[in-house]
Amino acid sequence: MSSDLVSVSYVSAASEPFDDDRLNDLLSWSRRSNHEHDLTGMLLYRRGRFFQVLEGPQDAVDELMTKIRRDPRHTGVRVLLSERIDERRFTEWTMGYEPIGVPTAPAPEGFRDTFDDLEADDENASIRAVRELTVWFRARTANGA
Repeated sequence: MSSDLVSVSYVSAASEPFDDDRLNDLLSWSRRSNHEHDLTGMLLYRRGRFFQVLEGPQDAVDELMTKIRRDPRHTGVRVLLSERIDERRFTEWTMGYEPIGVPTAPAPEGFRDTFDDLEADDENASIRAVRELTVWFRARTANGA
C-alpha cells in the first residue's frame, strides 16, 4: 500500500473524430507508456468525447496530465476527480478500453447514454458519475462483456 498513489478522472473532447485505427494507435502507445511509468487506468470514447481514469504514483500522473492538457488531439480537458487512493482499481490494465457504440433505440430509464452530465458544474454529480462509470467498466470487463 502506497500513500503516494493517486487517481485522476477527466473528460475531454476530441479535436477531430477518432476512428478505430486512431484509437488502436492511441491505446498501443498509451499501454506501452503507462507500463513504463507504473500507470494503470481505463479509457472510454464515445461521440467525440473521452472519459479516462489514470492511477499511479503522484509524479507520474501529474506528468501525464500535463502532457494530456497539451496534446492537440483533444481539447477542454476537465478534471472531475483527483484523489489519493490506498490501492489501484485497475491493476489488470495499463489502459483498459471499452468501445461504446451509439444506440439505435432510446436508452432505458437511468441508463448512461452520454458523458454530457460529466460536463455539469455539479461536483457531486460528477463524482457520482465517475464512480458509476468505474464500477460499470470493472464489472463489464470482469464478466467478459
